[in-house]
Amino acid sequence: MTTTITGLAASAVGVTKRYGTGATAVTALDNISVDIRRGRFTAIMGPSGSGKSTLMHALAGLDTVDSGEVRVGETQLTSLSDKGLADLRRNRVGFVFQQFNLLPTLSAEENIMLPLAIAKRRPDPAWFDQVVGAVGLADRLTHRPSELSGGQQQRVACARALLPKPDVIFADEPTGNLDTRSGGEILAFLRRSVDEFHQTIVMVTHDANAAAYADRVMFLLDGALVHEMANPAADEVLDTMKRLGGT
Repeated sequence: MTTTITGLAASAVGVTKRYGTGATAVTALDNISVDIRRGRFTAIMGPSGSGKSTLMHALAGLDTVDSGEVRVGETQLTSLSDKGLADLRRNRVGFVFQQFNLLPTLSAEENIMLPLAIAKRRPDPAWFDQVVGAVGLADRLTHRPSELSGGQQQRVACARALLPKPDVIFADEPTGNLDTRSGGEILAFLRRSVDEFHQTIVMVTHDANAAAYADRVMFLLDGALVHEMANPAADEVLDTMKRLGGT
């Protein structure tokens, strides 16, 4: 079934991205086209160097492309000024990174509220309470990052990403620095945010078990989309990754 652009949270059409010039040039994305559907959890996988992080950064407006078209919703990123891109990243896109990226001098609550504070937007108190409750941080809001476990810090990062109600949240290896139990809690929260809050999530991961939380997995190889899988199971994801030369 064909999805109209209004049904997409983000998209790339014919996108190419190269690093370097001449004989040392590397093609990170090779005329790739992908659709990110609203209200869905999409995982991006591939061997090291496949272009998965480059694709995520392009879709999120964190990196430019050499050719092709990138959109968040109906907004074409290539036509935006630097200020327009900054506004888009501030108001319409959320991020969860492997390294948490919390400010150490701020409390958990202040870190969660930071994107809204920067955007000079007032939080919805009921939504704030709902998000904090969903990540189980109600009794940790006054703690600074150094007083929180890795799993708790990543839950702060997830709440921070979700609070502004962005069009899409991009998660780059969000469980990469966590133990199995903490990682499972983060993935369960991301899954819940899609099912209950209708959030759109795009996650780059190398972990087949993490990808199994998604509705759909896109597999990249040498900067191209080579396979997709709906309703993935961990063993099927792992088998596909082995065929592509990744683990």
